[in-house]
Amino acid sequence: MLAPLKGKIVNESKPVSYAEAGVDVAGLEGGLGRLVARLAGTAAFPRTGRPALPNGWFANVLDLGGGLGLAISTDGVGTKVLVAHALRRYETVGIDLIAMNVNDILCVGAEPIALVDYVAIPGPDDALLDGFAEGLVEGARQARISIPGGEIAQVRELLRAHEPDGREGFDVVGTAVGVVPLERVTIGADVAPGDIVIGLPSSGIHSNGLTLARRVLARGHGAEAYAERPDELGGRSIGEEMLVPTRIYVREVMALLDAGIRPRALVHITGDGFLNLLRVAARGVGFVIDRLPPAQPVFGLIQTRGGISAEEMFLSFNMGIGFCIVVAEADADRVLGLTREIEPAAQAIGRVVADDLRRVQLPQRGLVGMSKTFHRV
Repeated sequence: MLAPLKGKIVNESKPVSYAEAGVDVAGLEGGLGRLVARLAGTAAFPRTGRPALPNGWFANVLDLGGGLGLAISTDGVGTKVLVAHALRRYETVGIDLIAMNVNDILCVGAEPIALVDYVAIPGPDDALLDGFAEGLVEGARQARISIPGGEIAQVRELLRAHEPDGREGFDVVGTAVGVVPLERVTIGADVAPGDIVIGLPSSGIHSNGLTLARRVLARGHGAEAYAERPDELGGRSIGEEMLVPTRIYVREVMALLDAGIRPRALVHITGDGFLNLLRVAARGVGFVIDRLPPAQPVFGLIQTRGGISAEEMFLSFNMGIGFCIVVAEADADRVLGLTREIEPAAQAIGRVVADDLRRVQLPQRGLVGMSKTFHRV
């Protein structure tokens, strides 16, 4: 049994932070909380399809009757679109859009089935739309979903012009749905001390933390700003590294569900990093993540060049793990066997411990996380 870390929490200065780069997560909390509280009352409005879950998990589930639930989630890809805009490379953004949505749908134990997209553009742009469509089709193939519809809006007045050519940017948003038997909905209510946390590797930055990564690594706004090829990236340019698509984890998770294994929790590691583990519904538990594999070199490059603290890195990025599966200890070997048939690098990275303070402990890094922040111990 792994014991919780002991020690005094101390704060260290953060030379570059996500907030300084333009994303103030802490400052959003108050308004977000009020927004969610107001929207909760709409659960009583529908005649059919009332939410089966409170807001706050990665996706919600609508009760369609007959024991069937419709999972639903929406997301975009953030400022990753600015990298695509600068490089005039749009084919990866569609993959990212599908990944960010279907990975959230998986977190309630649902099988993703479809996504509809919205793309805001300043005006007709065949290259952008053709590249975006190419990515959507590839993402749909990987996720095994359809794209039955979408929307294109020409909203030049809403979109900011960017250097060096003064050309307006674009934005994309998607909404995905999936199906799940209501008796199989998973939100981590059964997570218990002794459970094993299995980590699936990310492909790199994915689609969170790009505002901070660009602030540190890019040297402007045009294609030349992303052209450098640091030795750490093994031949890739900074732009190519930032556009590596977000991984889609549908095959790994569905292999478990199809085999009759019910994970205790399914967690997409996005903004807030491993603190996403604390979204599980179970009370009185924490996580000791003490077998982290080395993160991809891009994270070390960001940290070194930006003088960024480990606390900020683990709060802003996935640090090499894109998805976590929490399973009973008795199921761990079988789950690892099934996931490694698809992703050989899947591995047990930690376990659940009793912890009334609800912490995520990273002893390899000397960090402990609570609520919305990591501290050094």
